[in-house]
This record gives sequence, C-alpha cells and structure tokens, in this order.
Amino acid sequence: MLVTKRDGTTEPVSLDKITNRLVKLKDWPTCLNVDPMLVAVQTVQGLYDTVSTYDLDMLASEISAAYAVKHPDFSVLAARIAVSNLHKETCENFSDVVENLYNYINPETGIRASLVSDDFYFVVKKHAKELDTWPKHERDYQYDYFGFKTLEKSYLLKTTTPSVNALPSHTKVVERPQHMLMRVAVGIHFNTWDDVWLEEAKRTYELLSKGFFIHATPTLFNAGTPLPQLSSCFLLDVDSDSLDGIYKTLTDCARISKHAGGIGVAMHKIRAKDSYISGTNGKSNGLVSMLRVYNSTARYVDQGGGKRKGSIAIYLEPWHADIQEVLDLKKNSGAEEHRARDLFYALWVPDLFMKRVVNDLPWSLFCPQTCVGLYDVYGEEFEVLYTQYEQKGLARSTVSARALMTKIVLAQMETGNPYILFKDTINKTSNQKNLGTIKSSNLCTEICQYTNPQEIAVCNLASICLPKFLKSETVSDADGTKTIQKFDHKMLESVVSVVVNNLNKVIDKTYYPVFEARTSNKSHRPIGIGVQGLADVFALLRIPFDSQEAACLNIEISETIYFAALSASNKLAKTQTPYSSFKNSPLSKGLFHFDLTDTKPVLSKRWDWENLRNSIQQHGVRNSLLVALMPTASTSQIMGNNDAFEPFSSNIYTRRLLAGEFVVLNKHLVNDLLRLNLWTDSLREALIQHNGSVQQLDIPSELKELYKTAFEIPPKHIIDMARDRQHFVDQSQSMNIFIENPVPENLIKMHVYSWKMGLKTGLYYLRTKPSVNAVKVTTAPILTTSLKPPQSLTGDDVRPYCNRPRRSEIVPAEDLSAPDDCFACSS
Repeated sequence: MLVTKRDGTTEPVSLDKITNRLVKLKDWPTCLNVDPMLVAVQTVQGLYDTVSTYDLDMLASEISAAYAVKHPDFSVLAARIAVSNLHKETCENFSDVVENLYNYINPETGIRASLVSDDFYFVVKKHAKELDTWPKHERDYQYDYFGFKTLEKSYLLKTTTPSVNALPSHTKVVERPQHMLMRVAVGIHFNTWDDVWLEEAKRTYELLSKGFFIHATPTLFNAGTPLPQLSSCFLLDVDSDSLDGIYKTLTDCARISKHAGGIGVAMHKIRAKDSYISGTNGKSNGLVSMLRVYNSTARYVDQGGGKRKGSIAIYLEPWHADIQEVLDLKKNSGAEEHRARDLFYALWVPDLFMKRVVNDLPWSLFCPQTCVGLYDVYGEEFEVLYTQYEQKGLARSTVSARALMTKIVLAQMETGNPYILFKDTINKTSNQKNLGTIKSSNLCTEICQYTNPQEIAVCNLASICLPKFLKSETVSDADGTKTIQKFDHKMLESVVSVVVNNLNKVIDKTYYPVFEARTSNKSHRPIGIGVQGLADVFALLRIPFDSQEAACLNIEISETIYFAALSASNKLAKTQTPYSSFKNSPLSKGLFHFDLTDTKPVLSKRWDWENLRNSIQQHGVRNSLLVALMPTASTSQIMGNNDAFEPFSSNIYTRRLLAGEFVVLNKHLVNDLLRLNLWTDSLREALIQHNGSVQQLDIPSELKELYKTAFEIPPKHIIDMARDRQHFVDQSQSMNIFIENPVPENLIKMHVYSWKMGLKTGLYYLRTKPSVNAVKVTTAPILTTSLKPPQSLTGDDVRPYCNRPRRSEIVPAEDLSAPDDCFACSS
C-alpha cells in the first residue's frame, strides 16, 4: 500500500514512520500521558492505497480524538497532529500570510478580493521583518482538539481554491492560530503615522498567545479585515411604532447580523394586537406577526456569512397586552404560524410586578398606544404612572400576577426562555443613569446600556482566562516543605489594564454597520470585561465550588477586576479626556457601582479605593461601563476553560458546535484519579452511566465535593455568588441556573430570591435535564474513517430545554419571601 506525499511522489506505508511521528508529537512541547501506538495501529488499518499524507494525518487526528474518552491527553495529541498538518500546509511568516490574503483572487469572479484591509496590509509590509519574529508557532500545540477544530472551522481565515478537472472548488485554511492572534493584536493597535503602536501590539500578542485573555468572537473574526466589525453586542430600541420604524429597525438588525453582531431589541412600544391603525382605519396584528418577520430575518442573515447563526433577543415588559402570546412563541408545540422559534425572548421586569407576584395580587395588561410612557420610566415614577392607568380603566385585561409568573416559568421549563432581567435594579445602579432609562439588554443578558432611536448601544468584549493567574509558592511548616498554588491578583490587575486599553482602541477601530451605533459608542465608550474558567481555578486550588473559600475568592477576583478596570480607564482619561457624557454620571460624583446598591460589600485592603475615587472625580474615566460577565461559550472552548463563572455542567458529555461533535472530559478530575490510580475503564463506564456525576462512584469524598456538577450545587449558592460579584459588575452577568427536575413553585421562589438579592439578570437560561436519558452503551472508541464521538455520552448535553410533560397549574398563594428547602438544595 502506498502513501502520496505532499510533493506528489509515493512511497510504501510505514507503521514505524507513523509511530515515530506520533511519538515526537506526544513528547513535544510537553509530554502527554498517552500511548501513540494505539493511534498508529488504528490509523494503518484505516488507510487506502495512495492515501495522501494530509488525509493520513487527519485520520490519525480523528482516531486520537476518539480515544479522548480514555484520557483527555488524547485530545491534545489529536490537536497536535492536526496543528502539525496545518503548519505543513501554510506559510510560516506572518507577512507572507498577509500578502496572500491581500492578493487573494476570487476563483468565481477572477477579481482580487482582499481579505485584509489596505492600511493593515501596508503596515504589515512596512514592519514585516520585525513582525515575522513575533509569532511563537509552538504555542499552537497548547490547544486541545475541541479548541483547535473550533478555530479551524470558524475563526482562521480561508481562501477558496478553484475547481480543477471538474472537481468542485473547496476552502483552504491559510492562517495558523498564531497568525490569527497576530492579526488581532496588530489590527487593534496599528496606525499609519508612527511606530509607537508596535510595543502595545507585541504585548497584546504575547498575552493572547500565552492564554491570559481572549477577545470576543467578532474581534477574532474581523480584526484587520476590510470591514473590521469588532463589537459583540448591539442594543436597539425599535425606531417607532410605525411601519417605517419597524422595518428601519429590522434593516438595522440585518446589517448588524451580517457583520457578526448579537442583537437585543426593546419592543415595549409596539402596539398590541387589535389596536387601532389610523392610517388604514384598521387593526394591528400585534407583536406575534411582526416577530415572525424578525425571526425570518435572523434565519436568513446569519453572522459573518455562515460563521454563526443570526441571533436576536426580543425584550418585552410584562405589562404588554401581547405578553402571553409572546411567551408561547418559542415552544416546540403549536401551529407554525403562531411560533417564532429562532428568536430569543427576555422579560424586562419592573419591581411592581415582582411585588404583586409575592403578594398574589392582580396584574393589568396595557397597550402602549393608549398607555404611553411606561417603558420610559422606572422605580417610583413607573409605579405612579402604572397605577394611574389602572385607575383610569385603561387596562386591556387583568390577570393574576402569580398566574402570569407561572406561565413564564412553564415556558422556561420547556424552552429555557424567557430570560429574566430586573428593570428597576438595572436603572438604579447604572453609571449611565444620567442619560435616561435603559430599556433592554443584549443577546446574552450581560450588557446594560442606554439606547434610543438615535443611539444604538454597542459593547466591545474580552474575557480573562482565570486559571492563568495561579502561581506556585513554596511554603514550609512542621510537616516539611510543600508547594501550594495561590491566585495572583497583581498579575490580574496588570492584564486587565491591557484589556481596557485594547477595548478602548476597539471602539475607535471597529466598523459600525449603522450610524446610530457609532454615535452611541463614541459618546459613552462602554466596554465589557468578563471571565472564564472560574470553576477550573477552584478545582486547581482544591476548593469546592459551593464552599466558603470559593465564595471569598469569587469576591476578591471580582473586586480586583473592577478596581483594575477603573484605574486603567482613569489613567486613559488623564491623557485622552473622559468620555463625553461623563458629567453628572454617578462616577463623576465619586460613586462606584457598589455605592449604588442596596447592600454594600466588605472591601479588601488590597486596593486603595479612596485614592481612586478622588482621581476619578478629578480626571474622570474614559469608559462609562467596564465589567460585563458574558457566557464565553465559544472562546472558553478554544482556550480549554470551563464557561465563564459557571460550575462544571458535567464531568463527561458531548458538545455539538459548527466544528462537529466532541467529547468533553473534566481534565482536572481525570488527573486527580490518575494520581490515585483510579482512572480505569470500569470507572469511566460508571461515570457515563451516572451522567457525568461522581457522587455514586467509589472515589474519595474529597473528590466528590470538588467535582460536584452544576445540577448538584444548590441554585441558591449560584445566586448568592452572583450577588457577591454584582457589587463589582457595573453591567450584568449571564447567569444560568441548573435544576434537574424543576417545578413551578420553586422556580418562582428562585426568581423572587434573585430579585430580592439585587441581581440585574435573574436568569439567562434555565438548564434542565431530559426526563429520559439516552441509552448508555459501550464507550470504547468507534474507529472508522468517518469518526464521530460516541453517541452514548449525551447523558448531559447541557441543553437549555427538556422534554418533560408540561404542568399547567397555577402556583397557589403562599409565602414567597424566602426559598424553601427544595430551592435551597440542589433538587
């Protein structure tokens, strides 16, 4: 049997050559705990005559990935094989890659279609000699298979090769991961009038390359390109309650989605069904018919031309007369003409509604056409206006507040939606409260910014990779010398400062799909710094997620990020002036975010808050908002971290992305079990049988505490940790709740508790488990040329819905002021 080499020559297949190559990759740059012979033998068995070396590598990579159910290091080996293959297919020098991207000829049109901008190309060409020395290509081998395939599928730039001999054209990846990071670093910092930017770009590249932080997906997609849309989130207020206004907003959504922006739209002002239309003397079809048009747009105009699905979140206040129909739009059952399942739905909940839920009082539903202004006010002003409309008899209908909340939680049990955000808390504690009433959040519920028909709020995001800030220290005690790990707050402060500087530049560098977005972003300059890998930090420090030690570190990390971000923004304001709407903001009055909350945190003595307060009052800040804890779904997988600030959803499961279906193992658990010689085939089978839970396994109790899954940690603890962070989060946080068997009564109590605790986002997704788990079969690798991870590993597929039969009863009148035992535990 022959193998075809890259130069077109052939030679006999050699098991020894394949094995030697795998051994080298196993041992470099770090030694992996895997047997490469397993992969080599299976690879040879899957070959065919004259197979190309490229296909041989891909087969070996897929086979190694299948063995990831035995050990996570097989996933790393799979990535190393794929990375090595990519390196052989691509140029090494960054400037050569940029040259190829700039001079790319579209094979369908025969016209040059540059994939990088003119300025970016000329700057790289000017500094090619220096820039080509920066990339450390060996760092590409740090990714696991899941992370690398995600990069390869969606993030690394590609060209299309022309068809030859009647064969179809195909795409070819031309970037390496390090090239992408270089493109991001240079794309953010470069200018054409001096060379000072080079130092900042190199520092950014080094931190990105070493994995200390990562910019958000749109920045990774588009930095350096002809239309560098680098922003993640866009918040729109529907232009007006008119045909022109509705379709103008729809067009804005399409333009933003085309350039990879996630969208949140406030629909509070749209008149309800059967409202009078003066222009035609007819009646309105209401929100449902209109939202189906938005739904079709989200399906048609995806993000970046197939890179991600178009995503629009619809925000509605619960007094709107169409609220009950909107709650059904995402459900799996029902007539198609009454559904819009590709949209996401969120409730912008005033305190008055929650008070009436607690007290089991009536709730009035209004049409915004006749009851104008409810969406423009909050707090006491809202309550006065709302009760005036009630007293005037303007309500379309009246329902039980408890009954409406029951319908809300039933929808959450079936679909994960609607999101819950607390309107009054958001507005009372916002540093943008001097601008006006905030009417919505974004697609992922972590952005809280002012928007109106003339200003489309925008946010630019990056996330800190928290496990990178653990450092080893040697300590001595009566038992001898040992090495412990501690969290490095000074390093975190330093990296956050770089991130603030980067995101501040993104505001000026990004391409704005719509003019109103530029107006808002230039005026208020908000940014959003998030985190990923908090659960990894706790695991590495040997502290359970629901422990007091974890709660304390959670607060300390949050305080450091907020202080560092404010300090960096204050430093920028000294040289670049404060953002233009700084006057009369809470910060201009010396009020930090935690000064605006009902409860006050106990600050550590690590940071000098009073000196910073004085400096901000004197010099201002460059950015109106700084911290927003986003989900990090894609970027955390690239970096090999657990999502955002969440617990581990399971210790073994499959994850489905555009790049394919992948097995995800908790690497920390496996490493601990290996040290104890407990990681065996039978234990792995038992782990799968128990849906990724270790609680029923024969392992030390310490590990059972350390590796509780999100479904085994009380929701109350998740909410309490979010409350503690919220003092230092001047926007919000995408908080998911995990409940294995939810019931309406406890979900309502959970929402009431979140509201009373002062959260801004009461719920992003409700994560539940299916009522019937997948049948478990063998976990032995399925070794074929068209390899996929075993289907049996879906006991916990972290889906935001379940197929449990719905319950229709209304929660009875009872005390909702505190969680009961069921909510306070993990059931």
